[in-house]
Amino acid sequence: MSDPFSSSAVPPAKPRSAAPPRLTGGAGVDTKSSAPVSSSPSVRPQAPPVRTDSIVPASPSKRPPPPEADDDGRGGSQRGRPRGPFTQHRRLDSLRSLLQKHPAGLTIYELARELDVTPRSLRRYLVEVKRELDIVSVATRPGGPRLWRLSPSEAPRRVEVRRTQAYALLAARRLFEPMRGSTLFEEIDLAAQRLLGVARRPGRGPNAGVADARLEERFLYLPFAPKDYAARTEELDDLFQSVADLRPLRCRYRRSRDGREERVLIHPYALVLYKDAIYCVGLHVSRGEVRTFLLDRMRDTECAVTERFELPPDFSIDDYFQGQFGIWRGGEPRRVVIDFDERVTEFVRTRKVHPSQEITPLSGGGVRLTMHIGDMTELATWVLGFGETARVVEPPDLVDRVKRELSGALARYNDAPPPEG
Repeated sequence: MSDPFSSSAVPPAKPRSAAPPRLTGGAGVDTKSSAPVSSSPSVRPQAPPVRTDSIVPASPSKRPPPPEADDDGRGGSQRGRPRGPFTQHRRLDSLRSLLQKHPAGLTIYELARELDVTPRSLRRYLVEVKRELDIVSVATRPGGPRLWRLSPSEAPRRVEVRRTQAYALLAARRLFEPMRGSTLFEEIDLAAQRLLGVARRPGRGPNAGVADARLEERFLYLPFAPKDYAARTEELDDLFQSVADLRPLRCRYRRSRDGREERVLIHPYALVLYKDAIYCVGLHVSRGEVRTFLLDRMRDTECAVTERFELPPDFSIDDYFQGQFGIWRGGEPRRVVIDFDERVTEFVRTRKVHPSQEITPLSGGGVRLTMHIGDMTELATWVLGFGETARVVEPPDLVDRVKRELSGALARYNDAPPPEG
């Protein structure tokens, strides 16, 4: 049985880096959901110029040249396929952008020069790219060179966005700060820059607003203590590609209970940015269970290139989300009752911490919060954050846990050594 993570039809991937080089011609955000297509192998330095008045197709009997050795021994050269994940999507964007600028079409040699690859490599690439991009070739004259151009079905799709809408979307751009350094963040940032261009356009009419008011710097979301995933950009890009294209993901995963690593195969159903940390909800294939995986514990990720999985029709991320109290489904929901005194009444009343919450007034100005929660892993920590202004009424095991936490914290202060100096 063939390995879905390495196929003879797909050449080995080049070494990845956090900041892959951009291609000439500009890359855009592709709003079409498409499966990644294998890219052609790296080629040797470009051959001497040949005549451009005719095109000789590459012989199908000839095998592509092997990739040149790289520093890490995995192969690859500086030309041909650039390094980094999402390379195929970037090349599709570059090719689409280039052909949109030249609606009449370009020859093989003009395209190769713009994309910084050899004509031979480009011919192989065009065969592959036809699966994802509708392009056609037309003859300029009998015996003359053929021009490649976009089919009318590939006309650019435009989304009309008003200034206020652009500012609203820009306000949430800091939400993606934990992803900085990944290729995914670069694509999101590119979209944000385009929105910024729309937001800065001068308005019209009496209600157009002030020109160049730099509202994008004054209307924004500020993450609370976001995690730094600069060292996890490769894992993040692999995970996102697996979620987006419904492709199995293989990785080494460190278990929380004992710190041991295990090799796992996951069908990633959803990517969740929760409390500025990145999680994946997916099927643990060998155990047949849907679980929550933390990106921090993943390494040696590998996205399948020849296999896909089916997303369960009844899957809903809401089934695994407990408001402010974690993304674990847990067991059967249990009744939780917490009383708050009047000092934090306004804070509790104005927060939606769980879909099942009910708030009722208490004598003396306090409030009672009632919820039904299945997993209480994070609930004790949340209650302790209120200090003396909150008291758990039920369930009993949560009451006992909070008591133990408070006793342990107090003991640390009682046994604290005297300050130095």
